[in-house]
Amino acid sequence: MDLKTNEGILKELEAVVASEEHDLRSFLYREMVLNVLKSKRDELDLLDLKVLNRAIAEFRYAAKTFKPYRGTRKVSIYGSARTPTDDPYFDLAVTFGRKMAEAGFMAITGSGEGIMRAGIEGAGAENSFGVNILLPFEQMPAAVIQDDPKLITFRYFFTRKLFFVMEADAFALFPGGFGTMDESFETLTLLQTGKATPSPLVLMELPGEDYWETWDDFVQKQLLGQGYISEQDLSLYKIAHTPEEGVKWILSYYSTYHSTRQVRDKLIIRTMKTLTDEHIERLNDRFSNLVGKGKIERVQATNAEQDEPELADLPRIGFVNDRKKPGLLNQMILTINEMGKELTSN
Repeated sequence: MDLKTNEGILKELEAVVASEEHDLRSFLYREMVLNVLKSKRDELDLLDLKVLNRAIAEFRYAAKTFKPYRGTRKVSIYGSARTPTDDPYFDLAVTFGRKMAEAGFMAITGSGEGIMRAGIEGAGAENSFGVNILLPFEQMPAAVIQDDPKLITFRYFFTRKLFFVMEADAFALFPGGFGTMDESFETLTLLQTGKATPSPLVLMELPGEDYWETWDDFVQKQLLGQGYISEQDLSLYKIAHTPEEGVKWILSYYSTYHSTRQVRDKLIIRTMKTLTDEHIERLNDRFSNLVGKGKIERVQATNAEQDEPELADLPRIGFVNDRKKPGLLNQMILTINEMGKELTSN
């Protein structure tokens, strides 16, 4: 593909627009080209065009960087950039990162100092992604990942945050400031509203400390107490006081549950073990409020899942999801994992 000359650009553009292919990929290429042309038609302001161009460029480069590693589970690690190396929380993050890497996970951090550097040192640069943000202070990449090809620098927080969540299978939050609070509530909001794939979120706290305990008191007294969230939303996070406890919780989340896929109006839940008829009956009894119509039942891999051939042989259950209770769906996943303890692996 020659995109360095006008002739090459026009040839590729013609190929995209004139393509008679009807697959989703070809459709999306055409739609993206049309959106660029519509931006010209609408005579968007120069600032609009700059943001749009930069966001597309950042997304494309980041997606290209992550793509070869999408078969490996990852944990996004959040926390203060100001945590010194002699702080017990730094050691906690190092140990957590190392144990997650030993369990087969890669780490995604903001690539800066403090907790971010600790997570990378623990997991190792070879098992880490750095999603850096351009700031006038505080956010130079840590030396341990500075020259790594998996270091990505963003201008915009919104594209950076997207990859923190989109590429992660788990989240670990250590104490921090406004940025950590922003990341904690945004991630929980995405999980609570179903905009993020169901995933475990652990709040890492040293024994005897009350950083997250105080936060949890506020959430339960003010948010839950005044009806701003539901009781089931409390299942979206767990406070852990040792790296072993945090890692165990994340691994337990994927002990029987594997992943989900929304196919039109049906939610497909893929599992590592085959649930029994009695298990499925119990799920129907307990989680009927999740079902829009029909019932929870065993299903086969759908045509829409052909882009994930490596998952074709996993057992599946499916149901028409009303999509209004992600917190309850999370409780269902936790229940499936409890049921898995009664089974042997397939």
